[in-house]
Amino acid sequence: MGAIDTSYTFTATDVITSTKMNNILDQSTITATAIIGTTLAVSAGKLSVAAGGVTSNEIGSNAITTTAILDANVTPAKLSNSDFGAFTVASGVATLDADVVTTAKILDANVTPAKLSEPLTLATAQNSTSGTSIDFTSIPSWVKRISVLFSSVSTSGTSNLLIQIGDSGGIENTGYTSAAADVGAISSATNGFILDRIHSASALFRGSIVLNIITGTTFVSAGVLSYSDSTYGPLVASSAGTKALSATLDRLRITTVGGTDTFDAGVINIIYE
Repeated sequence: MGAIDTSYTFTATDVITSTKMNNILDQSTITATAIIGTTLAVSAGKLSVAAGGVTSNEIGSNAITTTAILDANVTPAKLSNSDFGAFTVASGVATLDADVVTTAKILDANVTPAKLSEPLTLATAQNSTSGTSIDFTSIPSWVKRISVLFSSVSTSGTSNLLIQIGDSGGIENTGYTSAAADVGAISSATNGFILDRIHSASALFRGSIVLNIITGTTFVSAGVLSYSDSTYGPLVASSAGTKALSATLDRLRITTVGGTDTFDAGVINIIYE
């Protein structure tokens, strides 16, 4: 069978008339023989585009322009698993490549503490004017260093100042190895980091003590406090110590060795990082 079926067969005695010729043209149909490849199909003697017949092979280069694509048809799903140079789209999510944002591309003014995962943070200062201890809690688990700052801090008695640290189980008051010294002698304590050797109730302490994590949950302390004292005159005390916590540090306390003297002047704060 040819590519066209005329649907009429002439006999040897047939006379060709205009009517018969018109009928042949009107009633002719396309046959499957006319189809090459899979792009087209024949349905009821007529040509049609086969289901799935138009592939990339049938579309010319640059044939589909931007204006030919509806905006609504450009969805994340259509961009998935594509590499756009600076970013990659996978499962409908665009992700910047790891090497795109370099140091040179970040404005210095945009590098703020809030943008750092472990920023240098100044806590809220506390007036050391009452109570037998000053506590700082909710210290983040990533903290590796704490600076304890004293400004004209005073207590009601002569018990040495002390820093204690703790974890979720509470403040720990044993297991410290610490000492403080001035030009006169050395004092030590095991219930906290001792900060001075001797003072009277009139002493006003100024300075800072730094606690650094050395390994695991073990901290070492070191610092210097100067203080004016009506009995002993101006003094400078240096101190150092170490303490291994039971768990991750999350709190700190400033108190006294005896634990009963009350704070009556000054401001205390911490900076952690």
